[in-house]
Amino acid sequence: MKILLVKPKARLGAVLGLQGFQLLEPLELGYLAGALPAHHDVRVLDLRLARFENLAFSRTLAHFRPEIIGFTGYTHEGSIIKELAVRAHRALPRAKIIVGGHHATVAPEDFETDYIHAIVRGEGCRPFRSIVDRLEKKAALDGLANVIVPGTTMPAADPESWPEFPDPATLPTPRRDLWDPNRYRAVWTAEHLPKWEPLFPPVSMVRTSWGCKMKCSFCIVPFLCAGKHQPRPVESVVDEIASTAANHIYFSDDENFIDEAFAWRLAEALEARGIKKRYFAWTRSTTVIRSPELLKMWRRIGLDSAFLGFEFPTNEELRKAKKGGTVSGNEQALDSLRRMGIAVHAAFMVQPEYTEDDFSTLRKYVESLPPVQCSFTVCTPSPGTPDYEEMRPKIWVDNAHDLHDCMHPLIPTELPLRRFAHLFAVQAAVGTSKTPLRVNHHVAPPVDLLRVVRAERRYYRGFKNMYRDYPQDLWD
Repeated sequence: MKILLVKPKARLGAVLGLQGFQLLEPLELGYLAGALPAHHDVRVLDLRLARFENLAFSRTLAHFRPEIIGFTGYTHEGSIIKELAVRAHRALPRAKIIVGGHHATVAPEDFETDYIHAIVRGEGCRPFRSIVDRLEKKAALDGLANVIVPGTTMPAADPESWPEFPDPATLPTPRRDLWDPNRYRAVWTAEHLPKWEPLFPPVSMVRTSWGCKMKCSFCIVPFLCAGKHQPRPVESVVDEIASTAANHIYFSDDENFIDEAFAWRLAEALEARGIKKRYFAWTRSTTVIRSPELLKMWRRIGLDSAFLGFEFPTNEELRKAKKGGTVSGNEQALDSLRRMGIAVHAAFMVQPEYTEDDFSTLRKYVESLPPVQCSFTVCTPSPGTPDYEEMRPKIWVDNAHDLHDCMHPLIPTELPLRRFAHLFAVQAAVGTSKTPLRVNHHVAPPVDLLRVVRAERRYYRGFKNMYRDYPQDLWD
């Protein structure tokens, strides 16, 4: 069968601004393709790469004429997916349209339409393989695990209805041959890089595990995985890393080192195989403080940078979010990683109720930090979490899902929205001024320096103009 797998292009300026720094592989679609028998003709269409995405989509439908069209997306992309599904249905009324991904998992009711034929919840490889097998035999799609056929009973959004995560050993090898790996790049931060080292190398994504043991109240992951963390078999991860063309690996795990025994085995296996790659990983301050020798090991085999969720500049805010860390702990982890030669990406969140003083506190705190890469989001709980249910009555827009990119406040801001957006943009600009490569005056190819400047401007505009994504009567 002819199968087209589609990743939509976002519309929100804040998301597009972020993509100026980082555009990563459509790994989820590679996994879906890898789960299918080889006799199917599978293509991946990443509309993020298209200047005119609707034209690119229509042309692909006309030339390839797929029998199955699969979409994946986050919450802020849900409406875009539905619009693309309508376009596909009109162009190819006999094609079967399947939707999966994060939003389909946490809010499947959003996709209950006549032109969508199946909704996949949770990890999609096995369900999608079952759907394709059924359609190849011209059989009905009812009765498949973790698959909802629109028009049937929708599951309730509670822990009893979450689909179970499968054994990570069953995760197939992603089909990276379905895209050009040189199209996917990310600004690569390190404490020090050699002169003229490119700032935007090709980057591959690798997933070594799924789930998380933590209980952050704003995050959906602990609820989806029932508080479990499950790593893949070490050898399969090593084989995948060794097979990637890119020399830079971005780990997509929620926390790479939370299972210390697994992290040690993986590092030792990579070293034993003589694999020379550069790595970016997500971790927690508590992990860094508890296991410095583990991080030193990873630095030895190529860990350049680590993502730390600082979240807030005060302990009071950290306690409220049940983060399980402290400001002093964050600073200790930052200092420890930098002494190892590992750069830090510090992630912060702002609250809709922030005042001028709150923004000033955050800005001054970031300015006081040593060289560090910073990113900023609005504290926005995911649909399906208790925090989201608590927030739901306060939501002040009709199109809350369309703005759910974790950079748009979904409840009324204490400041006028236009002023909130301006201060948010200023905060983002302060963050970009703190990167180690900028502070250390890294000598880089001129084309990369120009790309950084353009990305920073687009990033700033995305935040500054975000108020325009709301009804005009909310701006001031």
